[in-house]
Amino acid sequence: MAEPAGPDEVYFEFTALGGSVKVAAIHAATGVEVSVIGPASAAQADLERLALQKLKLRLKAAAEGRL
Repeated sequence: MAEPAGPDEVYFEFTALGGSVKVAAIHAATGVEVSVIGPASAAQADLERLALQKLKLRLKAAAEGRL
């Protein structure tokens, strides 16, 4: 049996789109998802960092009732 996701667990999904890559960041505990698109030549860590930053801003906005 799988353990429940931790409160800060995030899943990343990468999808190649021609010369670009779409990165989805999904917050495991809430199911909130955001995505970013970057060049296929960008480092995976850079794209993950960008998607994570966007996800954190989205979660903060939701917590503050701005959505």
